[in-house]
Amino acid sequence: MNDCAATPRPPQFDTGFRHQLEELLRWRRDVRRFRTDPLDSDLVDHLIKLATLAPSVGNSQPWRFVKVTDPDRRAAVRDNFEACNRAALALYKGDRAQLYARLKLAGLDRAPVQLAVFVDRETPHGQGLGNRTMPETLAYSTVGAVNTLWLAARAQGVGVGWVSIIDPDRVRTDLDVPEAWSLVAYLCLGMPEEEHIDPELERHGWQDRVDPASLIFER
Repeated sequence: MNDCAATPRPPQFDTGFRHQLEELLRWRRDVRRFRTDPLDSDLVDHLIKLATLAPSVGNSQPWRFVKVTDPDRRAAVRDNFEACNRAALALYKGDRAQLYARLKLAGLDRAPVQLAVFVDRETPHGQGLGNRTMPETLAYSTVGAVNTLWLAARAQGVGVGWVSIIDPDRVRTDLDVPEAWSLVAYLCLGMPEEEHIDPELERHGWQDRVDPASLIFER
């Protein structure tokens, strides 16, 4: 048998595909306003499987996805967010505090699917390759999986919101996961209530996009 003949050929991405990929990147948004329509469980599983195609340091695959379906656990996460959000609001003053108070910063009240994504710092995979000098690359790898899921979801019309105003240790306790797992992302998934190409925080006056040229340096 000719082994070369059995080797799959890489796909050829044409101009049309590259244009669509750029559109996908531009239209990927952090969604906070969801419809309550349920998502098909097979679709959610498919998105998670696509997320695991992300690269990881040493092929360690340190990501751990927890579907949060129990109402009491969801309520605990919501209480967690509200407490952290009150504490965050107290750090701002004047007009900035008033603006912060008006922002919608999570979709926990309506999103039909909630995923907690953890990094397993004691993952048995990878044998420590590549992360002994930079152990944080395990978490970076998990962030890569989150971003892969985000783009895959956007391509299916599904919105994703990342809830970062939250106590990660309390989430780990409330979800009863191993101590070696650290929370990287708490995600809300569902069909968006509205579609915008501009980020919500830009649209509501919190922070404009920075010129990309100002973030590129040479040495």
